[in-house]
Amino acid sequence: MNIILLGPPGSGKGTQARTLTEKRGLVQLSTGDMLRAAMAAGTEVGLHAKDIMARGQLVPDSVVNDIVAERIDAPDARKGFILDGYPRTLNQAAALEKMLSDRRRKLDAVIELHLSSDDELVRRVAGRYTCAKCGEGYHDELKLPRKAGVCDKCGSTDFKRRSDDSAEAMRTRLMAYYKETSPLIGYYTCKGNLHAIEGLADIRDVERDIEAVFVKLV
Repeated sequence: MNIILLGPPGSGKGTQARTLTEKRGLVQLSTGDMLRAAMAAGTEVGLHAKDIMARGQLVPDSVVNDIVAERIDAPDARKGFILDGYPRTLNQAAALEKMLSDRRRKLDAVIELHLSSDDELVRRVAGRYTCAKCGEGYHDELKLPRKAGVCDKCGSTDFKRRSDDSAEAMRTRLMAYYKETSPLIGYYTCKGNLHAIEGLADIRDVERDIEAVFVKLV
């Protein structure tokens, strides 16, 4: 089964993708991970991307599309994959449709993690931080360590925050998403394979709603 997870940054795509890989045996394909892997492996398209980035330029759609095509041809992706962060634009969506068609494969579903409140998303993202040692996640309001300043998991007292998790940066990222990626919602609605789920619900409720989509597809 081949799935796209759509949603703005901070909507929980990565968390849900990891859950699906465990439950369904699907491979999570993140654009950033695919790009780094292709460059590390020294593939032709990976070296091309590396050269472009070394010049300080953005990797064009054509190269990103080639990297995705190369990755979905890998043996572990033939049983099914979850695309996280791709496609980002209508041009990429059209390219994905063609590459799947060329391989006699299809997209089974697009699951949109819909947000009922941008303000709530910004609050959630701006308040999160992690243990610098083990990566355990925390939040200023929603999940504090049991002992102030001490990680529950490993006992470290060293914590960190992502620079792009500030409220200002988050609103900038949301604007970019609405401008570039949200048109995909209409595109896949017309295709008849979009399933919208409330992304700000409890994680377990989101998992349950995604599982209900899979049940319908079987």
